[in-house]
Order: sequence, then structure tokens, then C-alpha cells
Amino acid sequence: MRGGAEAVHPPQLGNLAGRPFRVSESVNIDKKRAIARQAVELCDPGDAIIINGGTTTFQMVHFMAAHRLQVMTNSFAIAEHLVKHSKNTVTVPGGAIYREQSLILSPFDNDAIRNFYARRFFIGAQGVGPLGIMEADALIIQSEQKLMHQADELVVMADSSKFHRRSSLILCPLERVSTIITDDGIPEEAVRMIENAGIRLIVASPVAQAIKEDSSSVA
Repeated sequence: MRGGAEAVHPPQLGNLAGRPFRVSESVNIDKKRAIARQAVELCDPGDAIIINGGTTTFQMVHFMAAHRLQVMTNSFAIAEHLVKHSKNTVTVPGGAIYREQSLILSPFDNDAIRNFYARRFFIGAQGVGPLGIMEADALIIQSEQKLMHQADELVVMADSSKFHRRSSLILCPLERVSTIITDDGIPEEAVRMIENAGIRLIVASPVAQAIKEDSSSVA
């Protein structure tokens, strides 16, 4: 693992908005796992990618064991899992670890992010709407916007519940998004919104995902 991170007790820094990682991890887990598989299938051998911290993006690690990718992530949980269970090269930015969200964040520019360039940036979202991609915390948005500048394509991984949720903080407009991966519960109005914005839509089926996993275990 390259880069640097310092574990700091969250109250010293102030708490981030949003639910803790461990609380959100099991919510809609089948949908998140199906979305994550589709995300990893977008990656070619040797690709440089950025993965933002989140419970949906974390599910990507379960499909990355056989890959050899160049990965930057601000998620301590993702970095730890990939280092232990894969051959991927892992880089983390400098910063402090927010334990509850398992995020590595820094308000400074000298955090190694600008030295990494990626083909795709994979992110989760607090919500997705006509105004764009929404997040819950300003510090998270600051980190994501820095990472966004380092990638050609932005891939948003959002289960169908995120199209019903809103936040007062906009990360970026829909025009910045290349691809949205969601599940088959996405509302029709959200499909039209995505298509009208010219964004590629990938719909993952949790049922199909379960069948694939069963077949893999039999093999």
C-alpha cells in the first residue's frame, strides 16, 4: 500500500454527516453486490481506477481478487481488503481516518491525489436527482471533487432507493456523469432523466447475480 493515513478519533475532527459504514453495509446488500459486479466488469486488465469510500463501492472488492488493477481509494476498508485478498496495487491519499465512515479525508492539496490519474472513478451517492449527484457532507464532497479531476469517466453506483432521496449538497451535475449503475427497482421517471441527460444506464439484477454466484460455487 502506498500513501499515508493517520488514525484519529472522530470527535477530534467533528463527525461526518450520514450513517456509519457498519450500519449501512447490510442495507440493500443484494442490490449493492449486483451493482458492484457490473462495475468491476467495466474494468480491463491493468486499468487505473479510483474507488470512493462507501458501502456500495466496497462490494466491488469481492469481485476484484483475480484482477491486477492500479487502485486509488480513500476508503480504509476497501484498501485493507484489497491488500489482504488481491494482487491489485493499492494507493491511498494522505489524511485522517474517519473510523465511523471508514474514510481517509484531508482538507489539504498535498495528499497524493493529484499524482494519480485514472480511467474511471467509481462513486456511491447519497441521492441522484435532476440537479445532479448528491452527498451528505461537505468534506466528503471536497474529497470527491478532487478525485473527480483525476479520472476520465465518472461511474455512479446507486441502488434504486437513492433516486427517492435528496440532499442539500450537490457533488456534480448529471452532465459530468458517464455511467450510472443501479438495480431493476429504478423508477421509470429516473430512467427517463438519465436517458435525457445522455448517460449510459446499466441495470443490474440481484436475482441474476445470485444465480451467477451459485453457479460459481458449484464450479
